[in-house]
Amino acid sequence: MAYEIENIKLSQSIFYHLLCNSSLKESEEPELYRAYVENEEVMNLVKSQGEIADCMIERYGTVIYIMPNISNTYLGFSKADLKKELCKSGATDKDYYLSQFVLLTLLAEFYDGQGSRCKSRDFMKAGQLQNLISERLKAGVEAEEEIEKTGLDYQSMAEAFEALKSDDKNSRKKTTKEGFINSILDFLEKQNLIVYIHEDEMIKTTEKLDNIMEWKLLNRNNYNRIMKALGVLEDEQDKQN
Repeated sequence: MAYEIENIKLSQSIFYHLLCNSSLKESEEPELYRAYVENEEVMNLVKSQGEIADCMIERYGTVIYIMPNISNTYLGFSKADLKKELCKSGATDKDYYLSQFVLLTLLAEFYDGQGSRCKSRDFMKAGQLQNLISERLKAGVEAEEEIEKTGLDYQSMAEAFEALKSDDKNSRKKTTKEGFINSILDFLEKQNLIVYIHEDEMIKTTEKLDNIMEWKLLNRNNYNRIMKALGVLEDEQDKQN
């Protein structure tokens, strides 16, 4: 299939903008945005470049995003990269899985997947998040069958969490509970997924995260899977018994 040179150049400009900025907003680049939305050939060319670069190109509202696939460790993060970013020096796998549990807990607390608006709250405190993590790890350990249901090793994650010391709320040391959580929140802020105000311990989600959760990730099946993993939602089979 032959493409017009002008459309090829427009698609390359759009893709380059996405690589540099992670998103393309109608309010900031109206011509490029309209070229993507109104010209199917340009849209297909941009998506094709995304496929070659192991990325997804998606439009939510008036913003176009580029999102690396899980296998993309060049534009995204490998397990080793995340372990280095989120965990203490010399971290083990159970420290890494604990960091992912923290992320899941944060998402589940902000988004409940109910009604016309999946977002259930506008902000929360870092201290609240820490308490939730502690409570859900404890509940998971007490319910021995949870490991079989979810595949999550609550015991190991709880041990990793309790091995972290307690310090002041503004600690940046990853060897403390507070510092460990702060490092995760700082990482999410760098990715433009949350706004984290250290002075007030205030966590707010960004438009980018709201859009992704609303339109792509948070369908009912995904929501139920997350809540089951966190021990918040009972298995449907259990409800029937």
